[in-house]
Amino acid sequence: MFRGLRSECREVLTFFYRYCCENMNQNVIDTIKNMSEPLIKEEGMFLIDVEIKHQKIPEVWVLVDTVEDGVNLDACSRISRRLAKTIEDENLISSSYRLNVSSPGLARPLSDIRQYKKNIGRLAKIKFKNEDEYETREGEIAEVDETVVKIVEGETGAELDIPFDAVVETKIIPKI
Repeated sequence: MFRGLRSECREVLTFFYRYCCENMNQNVIDTIKNMSEPLIKEEGMFLIDVEIKHQKIPEVWVLVDTVEDGVNLDACSRISRRLAKTIEDENLISSSYRLNVSSPGLARPLSDIRQYKKNIGRLAKIKFKNEDEYETREGEIAEVDETVVKIVEGETGAELDIPFDAVVETKIIPKI
């Protein structure tokens, strides 16, 4: 991109370019979050995250979930159509893009307390910080409150309370 410049200049310009792109990206993501939340709420769902994946044609991923049931495909389509119109009306993304409204899927870690509550009774793998070390435990999510997730470990039946502020990552283990 910056061929022909001295290496010091090239490094500074590359850093500045990346910094600007990341900040512009975050502004776009924040704006899409603000635009999409009321639409998502109208459909009885909540927002998990918005991501932009850079490819030849950028992909905007709006990840949603529900408190009780699964994510409804028709509701995702309605959100997608309305959000796309809003993005275009606001000229938020000037080039071609793909908009995807979807559930986060099993591969994505839980990130919202409502997801933990929804998954009570399911097996999970939780990585958390315990003092200065990281631990990973597997167990059934037994209880969830505002500060703690309680799991019952499968082999021992031991109950373990893990504070949410110590959780690094939680993934649901699918039944096969």
